Amino acid sequence: METLANYIGGELVAPQSGTYLDNINPATGAVYGRIPRSGEADVDNAVAVAERAQATWQATLPEQRAAIMERIADLIEQNLEVLAAAESEDNGKPLALAKTVDIPRAASNFRFFARAITQFASESHAMGEAAINYTLRDPIGIVGCISPWNLPLYLFTWKIAPALAAGNCVIAKPSEVTPKTAFMLSILCIEAGLPAGVLNILHGLGNEVGNAIVVHPKIKAISFTGGTVTGANIASLAAPKFKKLSLELGGKNPTLVFANCDMEKTVEGVARAAFANQGQICLCGSRIYVEKSIYPEFSRRLLDKVRGMRVGDPSTPVEQGALVSQAHMEKVLAAIDSARKEGGTVLCGGERIVPEGRCANGYFVAPTLIEGLPLNCETNQQEIFGPVATLQAFETEQEAVALANGTDYGLAASVWSEDLRQSHRVAKQLEFGIVWVNCWLQRDLRTPFGGVKNSGVGREGGLEALRFFTEPKNVCINYE
Repeated sequence: METLANYIGGELVAPQSGTYLDNINPATGAVYGRIPRSGEADVDNAVAVAERAQATWQATLPEQRAAIMERIADLIEQNLEVLAAAESEDNGKPLALAKTVDIPRAASNFRFFARAITQFASESHAMGEAAINYTLRDPIGIVGCISPWNLPLYLFTWKIAPALAAGNCVIAKPSEVTPKTAFMLSILCIEAGLPAGVLNILHGLGNEVGNAIVVHPKIKAISFTGGTVTGANIASLAAPKFKKLSLELGGKNPTLVFANCDMEKTVEGVARAAFANQGQICLCGSRIYVEKSIYPEFSRRLLDKVRGMRVGDPSTPVEQGALVSQAHMEKVLAAIDSARKEGGTVLCGGERIVPEGRCANGYFVAPTLIEGLPLNCETNQQEIFGPVATLQAFETEQEAVALANGTDYGLAASVWSEDLRQSHRVAKQLEFGIVWVNCWLQRDLRTPFGGVKNSGVGREGGLEALRFFTEPKNVCINYE
């Protein structure tokens, strides 16, 4: 049984509490490792070493910081197979998904921001012959990065990379549910020669070590991805301390399918949007709205597609692996029961699956489509974050937009239409931070990423991330 360690001051160290949490393989339900149960003392230790490293790292030329980050990216790519296997084992996702999406994207995050920081430019504003203003972009200092369990290394590096590139030292916490690849990243950072104290990775519970990171007076900014309720709690703790906040929170994302869509392409895309990673992506399209004239054919084709998804051992060729934990599986199954009580008709799925062999005790739920529920019901209003999607017909474009905008969330939406004017018109009316047209999760790392309403505050990605992790300072020089 493997015991993980914290990464503090360039070394792998045990938690000061001396206590550990079980790490469970969700595909088998078996404990297969231990992770540190860190707390306030560990955060104090990490901040102390980060303070010692900050001045040197901040003064390091962007090109030199970039070179180290490129080495980390190289090492992630060189260790793709072992990292993907660990991600699949830790999270329950299909191994093929980890190999093709999670780990390559983690390397891309480091590589993208390594290169972006060398092109990061500030503004200048001339005042005729009298003076000139220019803007300096200084690192914030010590920042906290807290990431979720659904895309563990992918989203962990999405936060860490821009923070490091901008010259900050980082105190980072991965989810206690999926800690393994963050621990493996610690080892790769040591191998890459990242200076001691620049990145510190602490494992443990959110309400213990996570809260200690959020409230620590010397941690000046918090970047968090996770649930809306947790995000609200972080905001309540951090706002009175005037910390800079980036919160990427939940979604209840709509998928709008118009009659002029490419039927075959759209069925494929909508199924992927609803059920990728067992529906455990904040961007998943869990509310599917289809124009009435094509609803019978589209729903039939989509149902056939979903029923054909293979569910089982993530190390084998399957489309759906395990949910991340027993508690989460029970939450998803309870949400499906609630949908039935609300009058919904379960078209497929709706139950726990018990595979044969080593995964008989794993946390598997069949991909589920539900029909016949109104917009205002709990199933269509609350994020389930599992392999569950609802189907509903609409008659007009205006009705489709109203249905899409009819929740407290505003993270992402997708529009499926071969009419470019219609797609643009609808996209402009949608109250979401991201709108995909005839695609889903087609990401360009240069673009701003984030939501509106209850889906978060601020933006990540590209220059937005580098701006978040720096403080602007205006300098005015008088010529006269």
